[in-house]
Parts: sequence; C-alpha cells; structure tokens
Amino acid sequence: MRTRLRGPGGASTITLAEDATIGDLVSQITSNTSLTNFDVKYGYPPRPLLLQQYTKSEALSVLGVKLDGEQLTISPREEKAGAARRETEQTSGPVTQSTSTSEKAHKGATEGFSFTNIPGLSQPQSQASTGENLNKPVSLHRKGMEGDVPELPLPERGATLVLRVMPDDNSCLFRAFGTAVLPGDDQTMPELRSLVASAIHNEPELYTKVVLEQNPDDYCRWIQTPDAWGGAIEMGILAKHFDMEICSIDVQSLRVDTFNSGRPTRCILVYSGIHYDTIVQSPSDPPHTKADAPPEFDKRVWDSDDDEILIKAQELCKKLKDRHYFTDTGGMAIKCNECGAVVYGEGQASSHAQQMGHYDMAEVVA
Repeated sequence: MRTRLRGPGGASTITLAEDATIGDLVSQITSNTSLTNFDVKYGYPPRPLLLQQYTKSEALSVLGVKLDGEQLTISPREEKAGAARRETEQTSGPVTQSTSTSEKAHKGATEGFSFTNIPGLSQPQSQASTGENLNKPVSLHRKGMEGDVPELPLPERGATLVLRVMPDDNSCLFRAFGTAVLPGDDQTMPELRSLVASAIHNEPELYTKVVLEQNPDDYCRWIQTPDAWGGAIEMGILAKHFDMEICSIDVQSLRVDTFNSGRPTRCILVYSGIHYDTIVQSPSDPPHTKADAPPEFDKRVWDSDDDEILIKAQELCKKLKDRHYFTDTGGMAIKCNECGAVVYGEGQASSHAQQMGHYDMAEVVA
C-alpha cells in the first residue's frame, strides 16, 4: 500500500506491505520526517490517528483506517498548537474545524461563519483587556447557493433524496445529527453537547490535551456553549454512543468519511466547508423529482450495507458542488469591510484581524 506523508520538511510517499505493523509505519514516518515525537492526522476533515494507543507489533488493520492512497499530516508534538490547526477546515472542535456559522441559512440567503478558537485569532491586547470583545470571533459572510437546493429522484424506492438544510446557529452538526436520530429540536442540542463533554471527561487517556489541542476541562466547557461548533471529534463520540455509523460527505471533494464503521445502521451528513446538513429519503409521487411530504415522513437512517443510498447521496452532493454549495476557506478571497483590504484564505484573515483589530469580513464574489 502507498501512503503520502506531509511533514514540516515537505511531502513524500511511503510503501507499506499489506501485513505491515504500527511499528513499520512509525519507522517510515521517522525515516522520512526525522521526527521521533510527532502527531499524525488523516482524512478530510483532518482527525487524529492515535498510533500511541497501540503496540508497535500490532497490525495496521487495528487502526480501522484505509491507509492505501491516504495522506497523513505529520507535525512535531511540541509545536502542535499553532500551524497544525490553521491547516484544518471547518469540520470539528479545535482539532478539525476552524470555522463556525453565524447567520440564517435559507435558499439564496447570505450565509456566514466565524473563525474562533484558532491560534493567531486571539484579540489584540488593547481589545482583549476591555473584556467586552474578549474572544470575539471574526465574522465572515459568504454568498449563498442560488435557487432551490437540488433533489434526486429515487423511483425504485418511491421517494426523493433531499438535503434538509440546517440553520446557521453554530449547532449545525448537532442539529444535523439530532435531526437524523432524535427529534432534532432545540432541547436536543444541549443534550448532545453534554453527551460529548461527558465522553471526553470519562476517557482522559483518549481525549488528551494533545488530541483536543487545549485543556480537556476547557474543551468540555467550550463544547457545551451554544457558540461552539462540532466536527470530527464530536461525530466520533456521537456515532459510538448511538452505536451507528455517521457518513460525512464533503461537498468540495465528494469524499466520504465514516465514523464508527461497521455498525448496523448509518445516517448521512453533508459538510460544505463551514456547515453540516442532513440527507434524507422523502416519500414522493412519480416521477419523484420533487419531495412534497412533510419532514416527519423522512427516512433518515439506513442499513449500513445499503451502498446504493450512499452512492446516490454522493450524486446529490455532486449537484451541490456544481452549484458551488461549499466554501474553500483555505483560498477564498476575503475583503475586510472595515478597511477594504483584500486577503486570501482564513490564515491571512486571522492575521489581519489580529494585527488590525478588524473582525467584519466578507467573501469576495466574482
């Protein structure tokens, strides 16, 4: 199997035997990066690959991760807190998601999100000392998707595949998952946040400061606030607690990330760079091009061996991609609404906010 490594010194490709062990992988990483104390992230959104939990003699198969064709990001453990997080995208607490949403998300409406809890985005001393602006996020607004959200006919199921769009209220992941498996009402959000905090508190050997990139107690307090967004860490915890798979499809890459793989049932979430929505199967009349049934009739959970529904979900996400229903936070042009400066990507936006104290920005629409 071939795996690509991206480390501080650049990228390289390693080859591992099918029966390779954890020790073999560690040895290859050390040989190619010259690092002996490092952290590894994989997937999209990036999430930790906790090699230290296993003995070096164990087979790579115990990781439950398909490494063939995968890219691993390697970072020095002692330097972890800074650059590694800025490379992550939306998708999850401070480890894998560097953005959250903040405005209404209706068809054709302006959507928004904010960069929060990112190194380099702390308030300038003059503002932080006032208390009023402490931990103020950068508010970044982007254009919404024009027209109706695409739907996909499923005539063989007498239904239509539909994207149920979640509000942009910083709880989109919790609401998207809650909509799939629970009532999904406002009471569900704090319950799921509390569940995540309890899991982190109860497994300190797994959810360490290195994994969370901040003190676990601080993380637990943060994730229970309504302004905290969730991502890969939270999906892993929720999937395990509810004994099901969560399949998250990234609109921009059409990649499927599966959490708690191998369980009997699954739900399907859609990640658009700054936001999570839910895919459902809605009963409809021929030719099944329009879902008119109320959401309470939706099918939201499928058997995990129902490969067809996952393929169809990717087809729907391809339609979303064609409509540009995603945000590339790493390279988008961003204009500061306070001084008019144009920067590129969340890294430059973060630096501008820190240096100038300007926090109101918007995507430049071509």
